[in-house]
Amino acid sequence: MHLSKYAAELLGTLVLIAVIGLAIIEPGAGPWAPLLIAAVLTVIIVAGAPISGAHYNPAVTLAVFLRGRLHAAEVAPYVLAQTAGAAAGAGLVLCVKSGGPPVELSIPRALLAEFLFSFGLCYLALSLIIPTRGTSGGWLGAAIGVAAMVAAYCVNAFYLGAISPVVALGLTILGLSAWSNLWIFLAGHLTAAPAAAVAFRVISAAAPTAPPAVTESAAEDRHEQEAISREAAV
Repeated sequence: MHLSKYAAELLGTLVLIAVIGLAIIEPGAGPWAPLLIAAVLTVIIVAGAPISGAHYNPAVTLAVFLRGRLHAAEVAPYVLAQTAGAAAGAGLVLCVKSGGPPVELSIPRALLAEFLFSFGLCYLALSLIIPTRGTSGGWLGAAIGVAAMVAAYCVNAFYLGAISPVVALGLTILGLSAWSNLWIFLAGHLTAAPAAAVAFRVISAAAPTAPPAVTESAAEDRHEQEAISREAAV
């Protein structure tokens, strides 16, 4: 069991939820909150990608598992680590700020928004996910960070969106969303993950396969072999 993976997921989720709470609970970052959250998400993905893949989201973990890039035995530890990180992050926020009043939301609109944006994030993660350790996650962090910022600005126009089960849990612990609304977020996210996995499999299977690239060394070897063949023929 690679405990470093789960430690990275716990710590990254803790930082994410703490920054979200500090940014959106007054006095917070106001309209700059989505930009601040996107920035910290980029940073923690760069830090965690070489270790755990930097999911920080049970929906992404589920989608990665359904894609076949995560062992079944690792799913529960990943989700438990993310959940513990979310609870700890929300607890840290409550140590320095009081919780906010719960935000009113429309169930149909919230379900649709959570499904669509969670689908988009899961699909993006499946397209860009880093499967091996020791690989830089800069490009992955930037892409996910920008996508999360776009989602946050869009959903915050009409309600306080989560786009992740652990973010939904954090918002609920902070009092920004009622416990009775938690199922709405979970339903949207946990149906979006398998839908994104299926869509990714169908689209990637239908995509044309690119011809193998010829490296400079391979090209040089080929030219050398051709020269040797011509000399032998002479």
